[in-house]
Amino acid sequence: MQATRRTLRIQLWSGPRNVSTALMYSFAQRGDTRVVDEPLYAHYLRVSGADHPGRDEVLSSQEQDGEKVVREQLLGPCDRPVLFCKQMAHHLVELDRRFLAECANVILTRDPQEMLPSLEQNLAQPTLRDTGYAMQTGLLAELRALGQEPPVIVAHELLKDPRGVLGELCERLSIPFEEGMLSWEQGARPEDGIWAPHWYANVHRSNGFQKYERKRAPFPERLGPLLEECRPHYAELARLALTGGGAR
Repeated sequence: MQATRRTLRIQLWSGPRNVSTALMYSFAQRGDTRVVDEPLYAHYLRVSGADHPGRDEVLSSQEQDGEKVVREQLLGPCDRPVLFCKQMAHHLVELDRRFLAECANVILTRDPQEMLPSLEQNLAQPTLRDTGYAMQTGLLAELRALGQEPPVIVAHELLKDPRGVLGELCERLSIPFEEGMLSWEQGARPEDGIWAPHWYANVHRSNGFQKYERKRAPFPERLGPLLEECRPHYAELARLALTGGGAR
């Protein structure tokens, strides 16, 4: 099958620990959608030298040439009308970004006060680069320069009202909302990246979007300086959050 302009190519630019895998599982329930899990991860690890859990496994399991990933996976032939690529915003490095103009781009973020303690469980000393916030605000400016106004999803708004926020997102993407997007079977999915054992334990125990509950544990003092770096980027994005006002 040849790639056509009719294929809707959704790029979800998320930060880590942002319920992005749950959103990928949601779109995987659609009969018209093919989902792909972080296709630029090996590219990012190669060019950044970042030391992530399972680094060697990721590098050996994925194409490391990011430009080739863009040509063959993000813009290449697709056997469904919709292609949904779950991406980490910080993976978008050392790439020709002209492909963004051919895609429907979505930004997914989360309050750093809730996200950073979760991230620290996987990365011992996270930095601003690891969080993706600065890349997301930079990406927002780039997309606006292309004439796009990307939908912005904030994790707690999605968890508070999955049907409403997904309905609004689908409306913005000009695709119908499907009730089946609200639930899935527990366990791993075949699309999961090889890194799933390090990151996906919670979503594998779920069968839908979990009810939002604000974290009650005290925020770690050691993460305070990083929190202050993240806050202005998050504030810029949160002002644009979908809140469930779309079609249901």
